[in-house]
Amino acid sequence: MSFFWYDWAGYLGVALILLAFFLLQAQQLHGNRLTYQAMNILGALGVMLSLLFGNFNLPAFMLEVAWIAIGVYGVLRSWRRHGETPRFPGEPL
Repeated sequence: MSFFWYDWAGYLGVALILLAFFLLQAQQLHGNRLTYQAMNILGALGVMLSLLFGNFNLPAFMLEVAWIAIGVYGVLRSWRRHGETPRFPGEPL
């Protein structure tokens, strides 16, 4: 079995999503912070790439579209609520 770039994108995407969820449960990340949202959005994009260029699966693709939309909603909601652009931890003001 050979692996292509889109396979690796999918594996990395799944790893990012699972790591984000694990860190949330371990209370190392907050669900309304940019780091958590970015990990989910980038992870979903990786899985979407593997679906688009590899074996397409409509239900999985729809899940990733929803995952990205919810992540973007979270970023925008945080931005509106705090009145500033969300930043990564340690990023200068």
